[in-house]
Order: sequence, then structure tokens, then C-alpha cells
Amino acid sequence: MNRPTLEAVAARAGVGRGTVSRVINGSPNVSDKAREAVRQAIQELGYVPNRAARALVTRRTDTVALVVSESELRVFDEPYFAGTIRGIGSALSETGLQLILAMAQSREEHERLEHYLTGQHVDGVLLLSLHGADPLPGRLEAMGVPTVLGGRPVGLNPYSYVDMDNRAGARQAVKHLLSLGRGAVATIAGPQDMGVGVDRLAGYHDALLPSGLPEIVAYGDFSEESGASAMRELLDRHPGLDAVFAASDLMAVGAMRVLKAAGRAIPGDVAVVGFEDSKAAMHTDPPLTTVHQPTEAMGRQMAQLLVARINGEELRQPVVILDTYLVRRESA
Repeated sequence: MNRPTLEAVAARAGVGRGTVSRVINGSPNVSDKAREAVRQAIQELGYVPNRAARALVTRRTDTVALVVSESELRVFDEPYFAGTIRGIGSALSETGLQLILAMAQSREEHERLEHYLTGQHVDGVLLLSLHGADPLPGRLEAMGVPTVLGGRPVGLNPYSYVDMDNRAGARQAVKHLLSLGRGAVATIAGPQDMGVGVDRLAGYHDALLPSGLPEIVAYGDFSEESGASAMRELLDRHPGLDAVFAASDLMAVGAMRVLKAAGRAIPGDVAVVGFEDSKAAMHTDPPLTTVHQPTEAMGRQMAQLLVARINGEELRQPVVILDTYLVRRESA
């Protein structure tokens, strides 16, 4: 049985071949009546566009890359990435675009990836978890590859990105601990080569400054083990601390493990607040008070902005900041 052709679809729909082509390529210059007739003809005939031929004409690959600057272990273990990728996938599923996932940490991996991404293999790129002033976004844009970032990067001024209101969320978390009458409030901050780490530490500073209390800071990398290590350091330096704001739920989980091992009751001796509102937060003992961040919404917004850029639309709001809020449970 022969595959249905573009001409067969045009004949069935009662329109010209060019109209069918415009509908398949998502052009807005088609009447609703003609578009519906073409879609119905495609469905009835079981027509499948020849992607290779289409790519030669449109220079489109119908593929979007998601680049995450972390290890595979972290990407598949940490709930933040799962939620964001779910959001990206759900938004792209409505467009017919395919998603490829790439992880690159070292300079060599980034250089290989840059060569691939600028070689007309993808229509656009989503970037997550950038560290420092990573040159990749600027190079992609310079080569005409539409790019949208997840999270505000440090040392860069990208055209388009989506982020949480990390500073306000951290400020609310620390103000909550202060409202409980805690007098030695520590923080386990995230990496300072990432905007999210910088902003959550700034929120801690904002809330603590008016209280006149001393700042007590240790650093982690958002992982559970780094939270445990930072908590040991904090207990050694400040055994009298009575509250901890951890800049991620996983770091809070690690901190709680160390506090329990040290014989500290939560929240009786030490109140703990995390950041993310992951599923893990509901299953700690006691359940974790945390700042909710809408990771799936972030992924959807990133994908929608990128699709608009790929289609040549002018973005009315190229930078999107999503609200966060405190979820109170038993740990604080």
C-alpha cells in the first residue's frame, strides 16, 4: 500500500498543495476552515509528513535539546529535575517537538555539546543548572540558536529565563524561624556560583539583618550528603544553634539525619526548614516545613518561551519569575 502524499491530502481537503504545507508547518496564514479540512484529510488518509524533506525546506528539525550541567546521578535522583522535566515534556507534547536530554559537566563535554547544538541538529535549547558565567548560552544565541534558561545565572545577562522568587522564599522561611523565638538561626546555603544559591543566601541575610542576630553559614551543593556534612560543621562551630534553614529539601533531610544522631530533638531543640516542597518533605520524621516552588510550572514556562522564540514570535515577557510560599509542617 502506497503512503498518502501531500497531493492526496490537498485533493481530499479541497485545497491547494501550498495550503497543506502551511498547515503542516504551523503557519498562521491559513483560514480556520481550510486548516480544519486539512487536519481531517490528514487523519482520514493517515498521512505522515516526511520530516527529512520538510527539514530541507524549513531548516527545522522539530527537536529541542535540554542541557543540564550536572551529573546523571543528580539529574535522575533529585526531585527538582524530575518536576522541571515533566513540565517541559507536557508543554512540548502539545507542539509535536521532540525533546533530547544532554548532560554536560566538564569543559570538554560542553565544547562537544556546543559543536552539536550549533550544527543545525536542534531548533532550540533549554539550559538548566548553569554554574558560573557559562559561555554556552551566549555562544548559542550568537549562532542563531534560540535559548531559554532555567534559573538566573551568575555573571550573565541572558535574554530569556524562568526562575523562582528564591530570595523572597528564603526570606519567608527565615522570618518564620525567627517568629518561633529562635535565637541562633543557621543556614546551609547552596553553591555560590549559581543564582539560586546566591539568592537564597541573600534572603537569609535579608531576614536576619533586622534581628541583630549573628549569621551562621555553611555551604552545600543541594545534595543530601552535603547537607549532612554542613550540619556536622555547624554543630561543631555553633553547638547552641536552635534553627536551620537549608536551601534545599535534600540538604534539610541530611541535616535532620545528623541532628538526630547528635541527640537533638526536632523541632524541640532545633527547628528545620527546607526549600522545594518535594515529596521527600512529607515523609521525613517529623514532616518538613519547606518553601514550595512550582517546578513543573517552571518547566512549562521554559518550553512555551522557547517554542515562541523558535516560531519567531516577539516575547512580551522574556523573563518569568514564579512565586514561592511557605508550607508549614511539624519540623518548624
